[in-house]
Amino acid sequence: MKVHLKTLTFNKMVKKAPIVSLYGQPVLLFNQQHPSLLIALEHKQVQVFSECRNGYCGACKTQIISGSVTYHTQPLFALKADECLPCCCTPASDLDLNLSPEGADVVTRSDITAAVIALDQTKPIRHKKA
Repeated sequence: MKVHLKTLTFNKMVKKAPIVSLYGQPVLLFNQQHPSLLIALEHKQVQVFSECRNGYCGACKTQIISGSVTYHTQPLFALKADECLPCCCTPASDLDLNLSPEGADVVTRSDITAAVIALDQTKPIRHKKA
């Protein structure tokens, strides 16, 4: 059996989980544990008004200060370029939203450091040639 080097090479790049902030205050590290941004925000006690949870009504419309999102269901509600519907999207990059962090379970620097360390431990170890 012939095995080519390409077969053994692991080329998948590890993508950093987006940090979601509210007015610049980090609130969560979005690592796909929740199906939508809305559910992740609610899990962190962030107050977001919502009704349909499917992108139809626009009740959860939120202004994006910086960053971008990916929709898993295209919203039927018309949005401006700097708006998103958290009920039917996930962060595509670090995201800063125009929502109050008051009462939210915010992320501390040690939480982010621990998440980065955990991610580093999943990377393959590369040995340098002598």
